[in-house]
Amino acid sequence: MVDVASLLARARNAGYRIATAESCTGGMVAAALTDIAGSSDVVDRGFVTYSNEAKQQMLGVSAETLDRVGAVSEDVAREMADGALAHAPVELAVSITGIAGPGGSEFKPEGRVCFGLAKKGQVTTTETVEFGVLGRARVRRAACDHALTLLARALS
Repeated sequence: MVDVASLLARARNAGYRIATAESCTGGMVAAALTDIAGSSDVVDRGFVTYSNEAKQQMLGVSAETLDRVGAVSEDVAREMADGALAHAPVELAVSITGIAGPGGSEFKPEGRVCFGLAKKGQVTTTETVEFGVLGRARVRRAACDHALTLLARALS
């Protein structure tokens, strides 16, 4: 479990501001960050882009990418993170897109979540985590925790 207060302190000390770009977590990462008093000097904004249209309008995710690989993909996670970095005055952005459940398919199973991490001046990284069929609430919580871990690592 990430110590969010410590994460925010490290960002503050580094002069970093943070944005989130969330789909399946619906703003949980932004909420976790802003639960800490004084976070407003580090957290700039959270984009909740649940629909593909929102991903395109708010973050500049390409319709072609969405058509080619679908919303739950590392390509879309990359474009979401890059879009958050481009559309906010921040140095660090994390993105999340996945299938919390119930449902999924043999190609994109329930519990699959893709993450992006964009940091000014660095190549954006992505990864996919298969959380499995934990139930909607537990997948969302696990995804939120993982995104916070990615932010903490980026600030180490």
